[in-house]
Amino acid sequence: QVKLVESGGGSVQAGGSLRLSCVGSGYTSCRYEMAWYRQVPGKEREVVAVLDGSGRPSYIASVKGRFTISEENGYTLNLQMNNLKPEDTAMYYCRRACTYGGSAYWGQGTQVTVSS
Repeated sequence: QVKLVESGGGSVQAGGSLRLSCVGSGYTSCRYEMAWYRQVPGKEREVVAVLDGSGRPSYIASVKGRFTISEENGYTLNLQMNNLKPEDTAMYYCRRACTYGGSAYWGQGTQVTVSS
């Protein structure tokens, strides 16, 4: 079974950095679409960064220039977060879609807390 496990979250002061990682297993190839989402209690989960199978990244406007999404060897998805702001505080989840129209897989999340 496909499994995704996030790590790297924690508590930092505004202006600090964190690097999140999502290690996948249970598949040979799952790179149709890879993404990081975040969710605050009481709000909808929102996409933060997306990486398509051709390596093209896209970001939500509020994190452009501060976050970088990348992948290593088809199994590890990373999110480098720099100049963190309190508004970045959320539970961060990774998501992978292996094929068009197929199932999407989610990790359990890793908490990021940014204090002012």
